[in-house]
Amino acid sequence: MTAVQTASKGVQTVTVAGDENGMRLDRFFEARFPGLSFSHIQRIIRKGEVRVNGKRAQPKDRLQAGQAVRIPPLKLDAPKPRENATEDQKNRAFIKSITLYEDDDVMVLNKPMGLAVQGGSGTTRHLDGMLGSMTGKDGQRPRLVHRLDKDTAGCLLVAKTRFAASALAKTFRTRAARKIYWALVAGVPKPRQGRISTFLAKEEREDESLMRIAKHGDEGASHAVTYYAVVETAARQLSWLSLKPVTGRTHQLRAHMNHVGHPIVGDPKYFFKENWEFPGGIQNRLHLLARRIVVPHPRGGTIDVTAPLPPHMQQSWNLIGFDTGRYDPIVEAPEE
Repeated sequence: MTAVQTASKGVQTVTVAGDENGMRLDRFFEARFPGLSFSHIQRIIRKGEVRVNGKRAQPKDRLQAGQAVRIPPLKLDAPKPRENATEDQKNRAFIKSITLYEDDDVMVLNKPMGLAVQGGSGTTRHLDGMLGSMTGKDGQRPRLVHRLDKDTAGCLLVAKTRFAASALAKTFRTRAARKIYWALVAGVPKPRQGRISTFLAKEEREDESLMRIAKHGDEGASHAVTYYAVVETAARQLSWLSLKPVTGRTHQLRAHMNHVGHPIVGDPKYFFKENWEFPGGIQNRLHLLARRIVVPHPRGGTIDVTAPLPPHMQQSWNLIGFDTGRYDPIVEAPEE
């Protein structure tokens, strides 16, 4: 295990350890020097004060085991003491209560709808902050491997060690992670199984940002591919869909379902059906669940975890009469 460093008065050169292979350069500094502010890390890298094997590098560059990293003199803050032991205790208990799977390297959490994964403007309570309460004596803290929208419930994978974070980041980059989502949408898609392939680009509105369908070559446009399958329908008005995103773009499933004319029920950003009446008893909340995640375990074998329906979706399923035990046809969809 790589030791956490706490002081750096002069220039030093350190070697990238095996458990840091594949780590972004800025995250490498975060892990090695917990007292260093992220803005300071970005600044010293961009100014060229950091060198990797003698060359300038970018914050997002991936490191390889054995590389030599030149570290300039650093301004390190003393690690802040955890201010509120009671708050930490509460956070740990909450994390434990939503844990679907855990071992020495990874956790899979059942993220509740409405809880942000990371902080942002005006967001003070978020999972990333709560995970800080689980920092070990060696300075290692659980870290997010991927993200879910605030209003999406379900499986969220967290790495407990630097080794796992590095291995799982590579898994997600190479698309070896398989994710299956369940959604309730307006209408019934035709055909009942299909592939949606578009380019998506972020569009800033007055008080929010949305993903719009873009053209190849548009500034900031990224290719996005989603497979979908209808599991069951209700009176041609609603469909229970199983979705498999091949790419992992922001709001991908939400933007794609709106694009094909079957927006996700309760979506505050992408539900644009005129004169659509909300079925009685169904809550106006986003009906999207990260149902299942299947990834290779960093130490061998496979992590395969399924999340239950969140309360508002369970209520809708009960009301409509959908059976969660039904065969899910998305398992037959290709992986690319």
